[in-house]
Amino acid sequence: MSTAALDLTDTQQKIMPLTDTTFRQAKVGDVPTICSIINNYAEQGLMLHRSHAEMYERLRDYQVADHEGQVVGVCGLRIMWGNLAEVYALAVAPQMRGKGIGQRLVEAVVDDARHMEIRKLFTLTYERAFFERCGFDVVDRHQMLPLKVWSECHRCPKNQACDEIAMMRILEEVPDRSPPAEKLRPNSLYEVPVLSAPMKRVDLEAREE
Repeated sequence: MSTAALDLTDTQQKIMPLTDTTFRQAKVGDVPTICSIINNYAEQGLMLHRSHAEMYERLRDYQVADHEGQVVGVCGLRIMWGNLAEVYALAVAPQMRGKGIGQRLVEAVVDDARHMEIRKLFTLTYERAFFERCGFDVVDRHQMLPLKVWSECHRCPKNQACDEIAMMRILEEVPDRSPPAEKLRPNSLYEVPVLSAPMKRVDLEAREE
């Protein structure tokens, strides 16, 4: 699970000016608050739990929303290959939802990807409408994403009935400088999870578009 903790009003509004809110690279002092925001949603089954140790290890992945000195939102960008990265762990504090913060956080990590010349971004989400507003399209995960992107699926409680939607955004202005991805051996450590029936239909529709 990756990007679920959003308010639906975020999917319905344009980005508006946010007074006293800045978007910046995460710092070590932000980790307790980031974990609190993410794990609040993890307890509801909407995201994966993130430990402090994991957050410190991958701190450079994250952008945060800082409102009057308090972290109120977070979003990560995980590089998977030379031309592919995952937008993940997007969460906004409950009291700050519906203000466009989620969309600003996504654009912040998209800017990071653009700066690093990463052409393709994907996410696994329940919030299809929100990510469509952010320029993502539904894709067939089996054809568009290599097996290595499922590195967290073995930890997900829904790994035998995945119901998240795979979506991708291609930064057309970024050249594809990556060498072809290596083919994984048949006995690769991670396997594509079993999809729930609705997600099988979504993947099929994406394949046919």
